[in-house]
Amino acid sequence: MVVVDDSPFMRGLISDLLTDAGVAVVGEAGDGAEALSVVAETRPDVVTMDVEMPGMGGLEAVERLMDETPTPVLMLSAHTAEGAEVTFEALERGAVDFFSKPGGEVSTGVSRESERLVEAVRSVADADLDAATRDRRERETADSGPQSTASTAASPAAPTASAEVDGPLTVVIGASTGGPNAVERVMAALPMADCRVVVVQHMPEAFTSRFADRLDEASAYDVREASDGARIGSGEALVARGGSHTRIDSYRSGRLRVKLVEDDSQSVTPAADVTMRSAAEVVDGPLVGVVLTGMGADAAEGIRAMADAGARTIAQSEDTCVIYGMPKRAVETGGVDEVHDLDDVAGAIVGG
Repeated sequence: MVVVDDSPFMRGLISDLLTDAGVAVVGEAGDGAEALSVVAETRPDVVTMDVEMPGMGGLEAVERLMDETPTPVLMLSAHTAEGAEVTFEALERGAVDFFSKPGGEVSTGVSRESERLVEAVRSVADADLDAATRDRRERETADSGPQSTASTAASPAAPTASAEVDGPLTVVIGASTGGPNAVERVMAALPMADCRVVVVQHMPEAFTSRFADRLDEASAYDVREASDGARIGSGEALVARGGSHTRIDSYRSGRLRVKLVEDDSQSVTPAADVTMRSAAEVVDGPLVGVVLTGMGADAAEGIRAMADAGARTIAQSEDTCVIYGMPKRAVETGGVDEVHDLDDVAGAIVGG
């Protein structure tokens, strides 16, 4: 792999942490331009890319890299709202995933998160780069195509104005690596219906509010970050807040109420398992569970619980996943009713 950071200290620290974990570091670079040269020469399996660098920064470097030497990229971003904004832009440009650096741009805090960093690097190295960069390729195709098709070619089919569902429908979506773009595609294509949605995306607290804003802008639904005691009804959605778990606490007259809880027994925070299990226990109306791209086993127990409670359950297809980990584990439980390509998921949610 290649480590890109303008700080020699951070390059050395990250390289040492990865090397100690058995990850071969074949090169380093201090800015985006140098990164392009080093990657072209060494052809690594993965690149860690700092965002803020003098000269060519991380965003431009990712875009150039995808054009010149396509390679899976893990962005290293600040654990701030500003870091979240630039990180989402990097994901749009083709980065596979991100790692939020604790303690600021130059800090030994990353040492305390070495296991999480190594896990992220290895998952990104295994990612399907074609799936990760599909949104970017479609935008480029739209920009270069006839003006009459540019407005629709870069996104999934526009949702119908509304859809009929069998009673007030509750949907719980779980995702991890590759999830921000995948969830946005699903929400953008989801027809307006008597539907309320809870999204659980593995993401730190500084990022989930901005993610909710992005989904709100992309979809017909009113989307906001979950807060303790928040309620949603038809046409509304919540994004689980990073740093805690979102549990569905009550369901009355088509309205959900959620509670934010701490639970150190889970391997990830927020965990889709927590939200899905609570939905299975509490919601007595029509219920759908969805597992999208991601690494690990989160949502497997939750989707099984939802299936046992009579919910319809959907998993994203392997061919369209950036990481076919979470959907695979969910399917292996026997609790998944349907498997769909990403752009068919929204229709399956309301059309089953």
